[in-house]
Amino acid sequence: MKNLIARSIGLYLNALALVSPRQAGRQAFLLFCRPYRLKLNRKQIDFFNTAEKFTLDADGVAVQGYKWGTGKRKVLFLHGWQSHTYRWKAYIEALPKNEFTIYSIDAPGHGLSGGSFLSVPVYSELIRQVVLDLGKVDAVVSHSLGGFSLLYTFYNYPLLPVDKIIAMAAPGEASDFLQVFKSTLGASRRVMDLLIANFRDRYDVTPSYFSAAQFAASVGIRGLIIHDQNDPEAPYHYATVINQAWKRSQLITTHGLGHNLRSATVVEHVVNFITSDQERAAADGRVAVSELK
Repeated sequence: MKNLIARSIGLYLNALALVSPRQAGRQAFLLFCRPYRLKLNRKQIDFFNTAEKFTLDADGVAVQGYKWGTGKRKVLFLHGWQSHTYRWKAYIEALPKNEFTIYSIDAPGHGLSGGSFLSVPVYSELIRQVVLDLGKVDAVVSHSLGGFSLLYTFYNYPLLPVDKIIAMAAPGEASDFLQVFKSTLGASRRVMDLLIANFRDRYDVTPSYFSAAQFAASVGIRGLIIHDQNDPEAPYHYATVINQAWKRSQLITTHGLGHNLRSATVVEHVVNFITSDQERAAADGRVAVSELK
């Protein structure tokens, strides 16, 4: 059913591009940046209610924030596309609340936040706003699009007051997102050209500008990359390229965990990296972690 709906939308955009190119480009761009909001269940709501909640204004959009703990050290969690703060439950519960104050946000169009539009530049500006509001942040933990947006943030603002960052299952190139969009909808070349033109009009660059390896080369702080060798959504080879470009990064390779990386051992690695004060990262550092789902 979902494939049928997607193909129907693609046919509509293909036809619209022939009679009203401007409208087709705008609608394709908005659809490309529109996440499908997942319905929250009681378990997720109950977890959200364990936090002290706060709201941020992000260019007119109400962004839901969460806070746990009272410690002096600050940690910020950033989820990926079509996700929300609940994905971090195991990590948040594993961190000592007397040592850390833990923050997480639902990106626009996700979780309990308002809005229906999210792009890498929008997410990046939100990240910058949150970090500056918090002051010095000891660690930022990210997954998928959250990691891609985080690297882009440091590319633009390398002096943000953050000690170290974790990028889990980060995509490599925005052009890959476009290819998925095109194949899912069956969008024509004309529609894609109009979408890209609309993107360029808004951000003054084309999607091909957004490259995680290029962004990572500008990151000067210590980092941890975690990626599964068989990630079906963010190909593993991008993790190795990002690791090579990011001089103070360490790469942990997993096996059998897919894109979501759900594993107690991964949680342990992230928590150890956050809590450790030792300088362990090397330019070509690699640790292999073999696991099954």
